[in-house]
Amino acid sequence: MDVFSALQTSVSGLKAQAFSLENISGNIANSQTVGYKRIDTDFVDMLAERPAKQQTAGSVAAFSQLTNSLQGNVAATGIATNMALSGDGFFTVQTKGGDNGGAPVFSGTNLYTRRGDFSVDRDGYLVNGAGAALTGQSLDPVSGQVTGTGPIRVSNATLPAKPTTGISYAANLPSNPATASGSALLGALPGGDARVLTGTAATAPTVGASDSAAFVSSSVAGGELTAYSGTGTPVSVQLRWAKVANADAAAGTGDTWNLFYANQTAAGTSPATWRNVGTAFTFNGSGQLTAPAGTSLTIPDLTVNGTNLGPTALNFGTGALTQYGSAGGLVETRTLQQNGYAAGTLRSLAVTDDGKLTGTYSNGNSVALAQVGVARFNAPNALKAVSGGNYAQTAESGGPLTGMGGTTIIGGNIEQSNTDTAGEFSKLIVTQQAYSANTRVMSTAQQMMSDLINVIR
Repeated sequence: MDVFSALQTSVSGLKAQAFSLENISGNIANSQTVGYKRIDTDFVDMLAERPAKQQTAGSVAAFSQLTNSLQGNVAATGIATNMALSGDGFFTVQTKGGDNGGAPVFSGTNLYTRRGDFSVDRDGYLVNGAGAALTGQSLDPVSGQVTGTGPIRVSNATLPAKPTTGISYAANLPSNPATASGSALLGALPGGDARVLTGTAATAPTVGASDSAAFVSSSVAGGELTAYSGTGTPVSVQLRWAKVANADAAAGTGDTWNLFYANQTAAGTSPATWRNVGTAFTFNGSGQLTAPAGTSLTIPDLTVNGTNLGPTALNFGTGALTQYGSAGGLVETRTLQQNGYAAGTLRSLAVTDDGKLTGTYSNGNSVALAQVGVARFNAPNALKAVSGGNYAQTAESGGPLTGMGGTTIIGGNIEQSNTDTAGEFSKLIVTQQAYSANTRVMSTAQQMMSDLINVIR
């Protein structure tokens, strides 16, 4: 009976080593497959119930051991939409189930993959080399709000213009401005008292064309930027600062400045005019802004060359405007930005490390178009492997966990197979030797059985 048991055990050994050989061959075959995770083989001894003194070595069974949690090498591809995960997690994808009227129909069931060689297909979907479509949250390019979930589709629609509604401004005003007229203060203009403010004005006063030259010679440039109307029309907003009063210790007042913008530039036959923003700026002896209170003010009906931008917020923040001594006597502009842009067409795509798919448009603006879907699992090695480098959720893996959880995405890269070819060849040699040894056990058991039969003869 023991000879028959030995024969059965050797057969189980042959099956186990053949199973191992199948995994080894698959790992070597997929050593260049993007995102492939090798499958190792676990051997488990199978013992019959016997007393300790009669216990035998028993037979063997082989089981697959997935290595989904082992990171492969990351390699640059130069393709912006390629992605590699650094850390735990999987891209969420869906497979195409067919077409309906020329439009692809997706399975609706999420699968999970580390294969990140995504590129835009003819329908605008991000599809990897195995044909799986990347899923996530689609974002409105203007508001940034989520517009839907599912397979991510990149639209070639024109990005609509966004009007300028706010200007961020940070600068240092010289305590002694160097003006062309040589005067540190804005000189008296015809009717100048009506255009120089020490507080606020309901209607912002304007420096007319006839006084423009005198105004420019008694003020200092405060910077220039391009702003946009609701239709995307660009206008050049030129700023100038004029110091209108020095500090008066007896009266308890500080240095006072007025800010103007050119609402009619000297283009063609139209002479330049300048409009006060409607609020005076006062600084104390330490160069700190004391008025206006707060961190912003509204420029009513900002209009340049007849293009009305509407009410525009001038955001100067806390400590952004100062009055310190300057060797050149000029305004030192540190920040001058606005939040609008003209209409544009999509030029390129990129992926940020937090999983945002961003588009760069012909107007130079970059906006987020989608949030890439990434899922994590408590037991990633318990996922079920399916074709195309995809994995399916199982009861043992648990449900997908939301959030990146410290995982980052590397754009323009892919994760390579984690197969170590040299290691697989070493396993191959050991497997061959173990397989051959099991065949010798079988031949020996067969010889012993033949000897037993010959005894009867």
